[in-house]
Formats: sequence, structure tokens, C-alpha cells
Amino acid sequence: MGTTTSSAAQPAKVKAPGRGAPPTGGGRDGAGRRKRSMGVQNAAGWLFSTPFLVLFTVFMAFPILATLLMSFTDFGLRNVTRPWEANFIGFENYVELFGDEKFLKSLFNTAYFVVVGVPLTIALGLVVAVLLNNGIDRARTFFRVGFYAPVVTTIVAVAVVWRFVLDPSDGLIAGLLSEVGLTAPDFLGSEALAMPSMIAMAVWRNVGTVMVLFIAGLQAIPTEVREAARLDGAGIWQEFRGITVPLLRPTLLYATVITTIGYLNVFEEPFVMTQGGPSDSTLTVSLNMYREGFNFFHMGYASAMAYVLFVVIMGITVLQLRLLKDNTK
Repeated sequence: MGTTTSSAAQPAKVKAPGRGAPPTGGGRDGAGRRKRSMGVQNAAGWLFSTPFLVLFTVFMAFPILATLLMSFTDFGLRNVTRPWEANFIGFENYVELFGDEKFLKSLFNTAYFVVVGVPLTIALGLVVAVLLNNGIDRARTFFRVGFYAPVVTTIVAVAVVWRFVLDPSDGLIAGLLSEVGLTAPDFLGSEALAMPSMIAMAVWRNVGTVMVLFIAGLQAIPTEVREAARLDGAGIWQEFRGITVPLLRPTLLYATVITTIGYLNVFEEPFVMTQGGPSDSTLTVSLNMYREGFNFFHMGYASAMAYVLFVVIMGITVLQLRLLKDNTK
């Protein structure tokens, strides 16, 4: 008889864990490894951010805080080497500002520059963007580069061109007017025409930035929407008013905000072209602040002026966001 072995008597086989099965305690080890990996990534992120943080702290954050402290003192030329000797005078600089006729004049000039210049820049930039996006087929790149060139041109070169254009005796406008028997006015020497001349130059110089923003916004509008409107019989003006403008409102908000901020800080145009004249008719807050701080060394007073301008910019920006943001949803 053959001998048979009972299956119950055979030793049980232990199944080895599969390759995908985690080892005992793998949950805690995995969590620990993920935590360590995140820590390494965070450390690497802070390490790569350190150069920017150092530069920002030294050249931005510290000067901003120092300027705020200086605005409450009589900091002047004598305190450049001994800043701790500056006297704390509280809000005297701010109170004096609003009794200073020159500051109020510069505030009015800046408001005039913004109220007239911003709508002109936005409107002209939108018109140019629409024409370059739809109306002009040939040499489109040439026109785009031409309109954007003033943005990247230095203010000195711009000033040379505009001085030639506005010169009352030998300028381009004077030559054109002389052909029809008219005499050109002194654009930069007249109190009535100096600020409009500054606005014209600023619009010419900045319309390229707004144009680029609007072209990007126009190209983001689906063509199906335009085609559907045309099939419904919408004309050019109806399409522009009912489709283009509503869909461009986010871009319009951004362009308006950055243009307004830039014009509130206007400095280069009057500094290079008129030095604030004639009779302070082109004196802006930024130019006035520069004079007080670096010509007369009233640095505490100039710092107070800077923070008044900062509050004005912040208030107008918040107002624009509240008025235009609801329409962009």
C-alpha cells in the first residue's frame, strides 16, 4: 500500500506580501516622508526667494517705513549724517501742506492732468486697438510697433522731439501754420497752453501701452459671438457697443487703473519740458515733492507730501475698482 499524507498534516504556506502592499507601519513612514519632502521644498522656496526679499527689504520696505517716520519730523539737510537728531513734530507737516498754496496748485494741476489725460489715453488706445485688430490688414505689425515705440523711448528723446514740434518759431506746428498765414503760439511758455501740451505729449507717449492691453482683450473675444451678432443684423456701432465694450470691461478696468496711477505720479514730462513753469502752471505733486526734498532739502515736508499723494492714489484706485468691478462680473 502506498503511504498517503493527509492535507491537514501539511504545514500551511505563508503568503508573501505583494509588491504593492505597504510594509507594516508604512502609513506613518509615508506621512513622515511627505512631511520631510514638503519641508525641503519650503526651505528651497525660501532659499530661492531670499535675494528678492533682501533687495525688497533694503530698497523698498525700509525706505517706505523711513519715509513715513520722516513725515512726522523736521528732517532736513543737517540730519542726513545725524538722523537721530531730527525733531518729532507730529502732524505739523500735514497741516502745513493744506495751507501751502504751491502744494494746492500742484494738486490741482495733477488733478487736471489726470481728468483730461486718462480719458483721452483710454479712448484713443481703444480706437487704435480696434482698428489694428479688425480694420487694418496691411502692415499691421508696422503700425503696432510704431504706436508702441514711444513707450520704450527715453523721455530725453521724447522731449527733443516735442520741443521741435512745439517750438513757436522753427517748430513743425509753426511751419504748418505759417503756410496758411497763421502764427504759432508759445505752447510751453503760455500758462493756458503749457498743461494741454504736457497732456498731449503724455497721451502720445502712453497710448501704446493701452493699445497693447486692448488688443489682447479683443483677441480674447470669441469670434462666434461677433458672427452671431452680424447674423442678427447688428451693425458696426451696435457690435462695438453691445459686444466689444461689455466684454472688454475687465481690460478697461485694468487699463484705467494703471493709467490713472501713472498720471497721478506724473513727473518726467514737466521736469524735462517746463520745470513746472510758466508760473507753476505745470507743477505737479511729484515735481513739487522732488523740489522740496532735493532742492530745498525739506525732506520731512516732502515725505508728508509723498504720503498724501499715496493716500490719494489709493483712494482713487479703490473707487475705480468699486465702480467698475461690478460691471466686469
